[in-house]
Amino acid sequence: MSSFLHDLSAWCFRRAKTVIAIWLGILALLGGLTAGFGGSFEDTFTIPGAPSQVAMDNLKATFPQAADLTADVVVVVPKGDSVESAAIRPKIEQGVTDLGKLSFVRTATSPWAKYVSGMISDDRTAAVIQVDLGNTTQVSFSDKDKAALQQAGHRIEQALPVGARVTVGGQAFGATFPSIGITEALGVVVALIVLFITLGSIVAAGMPVLTALIGVGISTCITMLLANFTDINSTTPLLAVMLGLAVGIDYALFILSRHRDQLAEGVDPQSSAARAVATSGSAVVFAGTTVIIALVGLAIAGIPFLTVMGVFAAVGVALAVAIALTMLPAFMGLMGQRMAPRRPRRKRSRAAAKVAAADQEAVGDGATGSGRQSGAAPAAEPARATKDPRKGIFGWWVRVVTKVPVVTVLIVVVVLGSLAIPVKDLHLSLPSAAEDALGTPSRQTYDTLTEKFGEGFNGPIIVTADIVNSTDPMGVINGLKKEIADLPGVKQVPVAIPNQNVDTGMIQVIPTTGPSDQATADLVNRLRDQQSRWKSEFGVDTGVTGVTAIQIDVSDQLGRAMLPFALFVVGLCIILLTVVFRSIAVPIKATVGYLLSAGTGLGAAQLVFNRGVGLSIINIDKPVPIISFMPIVVMGILFGLAMDYEVFLVSRMRESYTHGMAAKEAVVDGFVHSGKVVTAAALIMFSVFAFFIPEGMHALREIALALAIGIVVDAFLVRMTFVPAVLTMLGDKAWWLPKWLDERLPVLDIEGEAVTRERNLAQWPTADHTEAVHGEDLAVEGLFSGVRAHVEPGEVQAVVGPPGAVTGLLLALSGRLTLDSGTCRSAGELLPDRAPRVRRLVTFVDAAEPDGLAERLRRGLAPTTRLAIIDHADQVVDPESRAALEHLCTRARTAGRTGVLLGAQRAGRLDWLNPDGVGELAAVDPTPALPEGAN
Repeated sequence: MSSFLHDLSAWCFRRAKTVIAIWLGILALLGGLTAGFGGSFEDTFTIPGAPSQVAMDNLKATFPQAADLTADVVVVVPKGDSVESAAIRPKIEQGVTDLGKLSFVRTATSPWAKYVSGMISDDRTAAVIQVDLGNTTQVSFSDKDKAALQQAGHRIEQALPVGARVTVGGQAFGATFPSIGITEALGVVVALIVLFITLGSIVAAGMPVLTALIGVGISTCITMLLANFTDINSTTPLLAVMLGLAVGIDYALFILSRHRDQLAEGVDPQSSAARAVATSGSAVVFAGTTVIIALVGLAIAGIPFLTVMGVFAAVGVALAVAIALTMLPAFMGLMGQRMAPRRPRRKRSRAAAKVAAADQEAVGDGATGSGRQSGAAPAAEPARATKDPRKGIFGWWVRVVTKVPVVTVLIVVVVLGSLAIPVKDLHLSLPSAAEDALGTPSRQTYDTLTEKFGEGFNGPIIVTADIVNSTDPMGVINGLKKEIADLPGVKQVPVAIPNQNVDTGMIQVIPTTGPSDQATADLVNRLRDQQSRWKSEFGVDTGVTGVTAIQIDVSDQLGRAMLPFALFVVGLCIILLTVVFRSIAVPIKATVGYLLSAGTGLGAAQLVFNRGVGLSIINIDKPVPIISFMPIVVMGILFGLAMDYEVFLVSRMRESYTHGMAAKEAVVDGFVHSGKVVTAAALIMFSVFAFFIPEGMHALREIALALAIGIVVDAFLVRMTFVPAVLTMLGDKAWWLPKWLDERLPVLDIEGEAVTRERNLAQWPTADHTEAVHGEDLAVEGLFSGVRAHVEPGEVQAVVGPPGAVTGLLLALSGRLTLDSGTCRSAGELLPDRAPRVRRLVTFVDAAEPDGLAERLRRGLAPTTRLAIIDHADQVVDPESRAALEHLCTRARTAGRTGVLLGAQRAGRLDWLNPDGVGELAAVDPTPALPEGAN
């Protein structure tokens, strides 16, 4: 991966204007399309197949008006007056008539309508007019129509005695549209300040912010456009913006800080940019991938709106990664040497500068390594030209936390474990008007209804009855109404009517408690428990639905999904970190730290939003339930972000350890070298999240608070306190991995090992790399070992031996089989790091496949071919194919730019091709099988 990123960034560096123009063009194109065709958001939370949703779908088919959008007009008269008085009731009735005349109103139902009860408060000071707005939605109900409805309410109020008031709200006024204000923008300003302090340049500080904003702009446009084709709730785009800003700035910071350090060491700008992306960029790819996997993993819950939320947030993260790997090196190309730090550093000789640059490249920002390297052994590590790691704030801190590591670990676990205790009392629910801002129509109406009718009036439950086969439909409906009214938790049953076809009955139930109260969920379950008895007694099938019941089902489903998702995240954490760090202890330690961080973030959210601790600070007037999907979203996002810091901090420690340092010394050294950038990254991410808390949608504020606290805890108490203490306590055991497991795990080169190896072998075997192939001490377990291979351009060499060994060697030299050990440069490129490029430059023909062999041989010398490999050359027998092979060898010798390597079982069968040399290959022979000169 590091080799690919190295080449990609070098290409972007050289074509800076083109790359920048492409990204800006994408943003402009999508922005224009969004302006003309942008969709709208739908805050409907449903689960296909849930009992309440099935009942609602049936109700919409048989009783469509029951699913219409509604509004509530609440009339309140002063204490001592009555809405039923001769002076007031006629004016309310006239208001009902006037409301019904509005073009967008289907019906306006009087509080005194025939089939309606319970619309007059017990003290007779309040009445509710229910307005049916037809088959429309919260989003499509226009602001113009909302204003007209409010004006109609105002006219009713003017007609009433002084002191009366009319509020207009309800379902139609519950839509919340995503927006970003000055408060959220301040988070970006703070991030810019942190970047300036960290990087020491306003130009360098502006690059991460600019690239992050471009990524956020593109992801927002994509979300708006796709809202035309799928239901997207209003939390989704803002979540993508918040997360895209945070990771976009951080990922760019990781790469840019590496680039500027290298420029300060004297590395030329293009090489520095390529190395920075190959090393830090590799870690960025891994960190971004973990975030994306965790977000897409939200689909485990089986809830469509949550899956959509995760996918679009993942798109924002993927764009942040892509822009950091391409657009950022393009900006580096435009700036060139001007990106170098202005502050002069201590002068060093050229030799010392080379030593420092080599050492820094070997360590890498995200260095983890595998402990299994192909190629020549690196030279002995030179002495570091760095300051004493025990000096400075980071050296002092790591010395403090590792002095008595057991005490540090216990303190962190006890403190964070205690802060996570409130998680057990999380009160979860989907949003309601009770959480809207004070003064909004929906909140005013909600509070008035709660005051006059009880909180349950804001969360009615609907019971449906299939009465198509009933001989006494009204008797069934009235019987159900009476039994429901007698159930605990039911305040009243105001509506119980059949539809026009008298095949479906609808019974509206008003609970004694609010829609987010656990007692209301208990009532829903109690109603469902009666269904079998009602079937026996009345002979009808019933269902329980309505917005409240649907929200309860969604919350229950989210609750059941928490454990599977937690197991998925924890399992993923252990697997990924085992592969990256080649350790058993490190993944377990990282997982424990992640759980502490997640628990603390969720615990803080419970204290603030559920219990009301510090509400005035975050601009909320009362405790509220936390939106049901917040915990699972926070767990997914925080997992990926925690892995960012784990990779960038612990990888430096491991690399120092693998370079010969003692375990404790490696912890200190790695901490000092990565502490600054991790601190800056955490402060940036915290500032972005924190400034989403004071204003805006409750759902996003809850997520932002949990993430902000979780990030601070994870970066400073877990990764920079708990982690070094645990690693110091474990010593060498921290980096132990069973040999059998190490051999079977894939190698993720996130630290740029391949790039370091390429630089170390830049002059090997020759400076200009004209040889077609050169390999030393090559081995593939079970096939061959100790092989030396060399083919010059214009030469025809041959290797003979057992078919498996010969084929394995030829496949390895062509980049199609990975070498277990040895150093090899084929077609001018190192193997195995540049295997994809080698495969493009090396032709491989298996003569054991006779179909089309002659034609494949004729195409064997393409203009870009530097080496042609013909396996089983001794099996070429038909005249046409033999002529083609002979012609290939002749052309290669004549042109002098391509080498040919033939494979066979016996040398005598190749005499007709007159090879320049023949090497004997033995299967798994520890001695060189291709003697120098013979090959």
